[in-house]
Amino acid sequence: MNQKQNELDGERGRETRHPLGWCFLVLLLIVTCPGCKRETAGGGESKKAVPAAGEINAVGTYNLTTVDGQKVPCTVQHEGHTMTISSGGFVIGADGTCSSKMVLAGFDRAIEVKATYTREGKQLTMKWQGAGMTLGTVEGDTFTMNNEGMVFAYRK
Repeated sequence: MNQKQNELDGERGRETRHPLGWCFLVLLLIVTCPGCKRETAGGGESKKAVPAAGEINAVGTYNLTTVDGQKVPCTVQHEGHTMTISSGGFVIGADGTCSSKMVLAGFDRAIEVKATYTREGKQLTMKWQGAGMTLGTVEGDTFTMNNEGMVFAYRK
């Protein structure tokens, strides 16, 4: 009888862990993936991000190449959770918007998040919809973002 109850408790524990894992992954992706809008200095309407002469054009589509120095696809740990990242992308729009899409092994669809961004030189400051802020750097055709200690590197 006790054996049967312990087996049932084990099943219940697995049922509870699975939804918690989904919640963590969605939260992680919200924080790491932006949908951005460029703001003007006067706080008015956003305008197209046109680079000055000699400035790097950050606008474009980037593919995720590494996470914490590991080539994608890779398995990473964050705050005690393990996940396998199959692929990802990051789009920086000329209108000050950006978005991030990530495909995790075992999920039926990609997870996409959006943010608004402002840019000063090489640095992008992204404010996530429903989440916090993240800093990123554009150098040449590479975009790098540090999110809660995890470094995501993308290439155009």
